[in-house]
Amino acid sequence: MATIDGDVPMEPELEMSDEELEREAEGFKEQGNAFYIKQDYAEALNYYTKAIDASSKNASYYGNRAATLMMLNRHRDALEDAQQAVRLDDTFTKGHLREGKCHLCLGNAMAASRCFQRVLELEPDNTQVQQELKNAASILEYERMAEFGFEKRDFRMVVFCMDRALQSASACHRFKILKAECLALLGRYSEAQSVASDILRMDSTNGDALYVRGLCLYYEDCIEKAVLFFTQALRMAPDHEKARLACRNAKALKAKKEEGNRAFKEGNYDEAYKLYSEALTIDPNNIKTNAKLYCNRGTVGSKLNKLEQAIEDCTKAIKLDDTYVKAYLRRAQCYMDTEQYEEAVRDYEKVCQTEKTKEHKHLLKNAQLELKKSKRKDYYKILGVEKTATEDEIKKAYRKRALMHHPDRHSAASVDVQKEEEKKFKEVGEAFTVLSDPKKRSRYDSGQDLEEDGMNMGDFDANNIFKAFFGGPGGFSFEASGPGNFFFQFG
Repeated sequence: MATIDGDVPMEPELEMSDEELEREAEGFKEQGNAFYIKQDYAEALNYYTKAIDASSKNASYYGNRAATLMMLNRHRDALEDAQQAVRLDDTFTKGHLREGKCHLCLGNAMAASRCFQRVLELEPDNTQVQQELKNAASILEYERMAEFGFEKRDFRMVVFCMDRALQSASACHRFKILKAECLALLGRYSEAQSVASDILRMDSTNGDALYVRGLCLYYEDCIEKAVLFFTQALRMAPDHEKARLACRNAKALKAKKEEGNRAFKEGNYDEAYKLYSEALTIDPNNIKTNAKLYCNRGTVGSKLNKLEQAIEDCTKAIKLDDTYVKAYLRRAQCYMDTEQYEEAVRDYEKVCQTEKTKEHKHLLKNAQLELKKSKRKDYYKILGVEKTATEDEIKKAYRKRALMHHPDRHSAASVDVQKEEEKKFKEVGEAFTVLSDPKKRSRYDSGQDLEEDGMNMGDFDANNIFKAFFGGPGGFSFEASGPGNFFFQFG
């Protein structure tokens, strides 16, 4: 007799008979059933596995373990057990039904239908399998609709179809990935990332999920991180064409944008404009990056004094991303530079709704002031002088304009022309009265109401200003010196 360490005799191992193994296996199965009823699926799985180890040719043991694995959401493992069960017994109805349910849950509707048809061959009156066949048909229809929707870029339809399909195919990674990709294309990045992350927790090598994670980062303008995910996806799935194209676009977009930024910093604005324009052609679907590119090009346009073009680019940026504060600020400044004050006020108000800084409030207040000032008569424009004009320049300009529009000079003109010239003569007098007085001019420049100084422009007499300015003991008159020519003569 053999011994352990040379002194303790070993008991010979007695092999159990097939009958004893069957009894032991049945005992394990009964214990598994008890735990299954209690919904303790982990223990049920343990005892069904013991039953299979004791008797590996019993189809019902595999069928029971398949049912338990399904409750544990381990549908791929459950599918293997269900398939083994029907290999052992092709008349095992529950085995075919469970195989079909696993296929259905994993999104394989055609394979599921074949299993359910086999059940109907065995049990023509089985109502449960008739409903499962309808579920399989619905999934096939939702797949067809989703494929059509994706081709038409109707990503909302695809998300809707996948949500419906996943009600029956809850473990189908393919459906989840398609939904996540469409959520990303719709700009619903957090939802898309959540779906992809759930899959990666179960399968960290899933190339499709890695691609979707990269796509979300790419569309959120985190291009460097996106490239890392695309590269990892290609490592796991070298033939992943979407990941390959996205990776190529991401690298090209990053390089072109950086070239444009570099040209801008170096003051080479024409080159920067060209590079930003080229970058905008790379991927029309990348909304956030393209919004920044449009805004950058708008900034370049303002530097090149192409203000209307800059406004158009900022508007395109805002259309792509209506939360893009920098684009609103850039466009507002362009509106200010082109004296479109109402539009500037509107943009600054939009900014102040979310960015309530002192600087932004100051910009809004300044735009509101300029808007208020723009609605008054522009006395500088009436006299034809700059806002920085000196006192002598203002006097010189008044002399010229007052003589040009004096009513006596146009006494031979039509009534309409006389009225128009009289109006202009009065405005010239108003302008001189305000701009020749340092106090009034200061209040006018700051946007304050001149009525507070007691100056009522409605009762203003331009002739008094004219007389005071030109003076002289005698009168004054305009006399013709030739056809269409007049000269001013003092008495």
